[in-house]
Amino acid sequence: MAKHDPDLSLLFHALADPTRRAILTRLAEGPAPVSALAEPTGLRLPTVMRHLAVLEEAGLIATAKDGRVRTCAIVPEALVPMRTWLDAQRAIWEARLDRLDAYVMQLVKEGET
Repeated sequence: MAKHDPDLSLLFHALADPTRRAILTRLAEGPAPVSALAEPTGLRLPTVMRHLAVLEEAGLIATAKDGRVRTCAIVPEALVPMRTWLDAQRAIWEARLDRLDAYVMQLVKEGET
């Protein structure tokens, strides 16, 4: 079994919640103040702040405060470890499926003779 990667776990945890995914989708359009991120969710500001804290802890967003306004921006390169892991998993499963396909084809060929 592969060693547990806490950074990868933080990423998956952060993306597991639909509210956090919606926030990231909005931030993909550009930086936004917390109030603008909270508005479409219908959640109270403290709840949104907790969601933002999870995203920030995972490294998916960065925040900056200018006076009383806290602005959030997406950090797209933070997804690289997740993408790398998913690509490795895809390669493993594609290889397994290729071997299964070859085995089934061999059985079919043997059944024809």
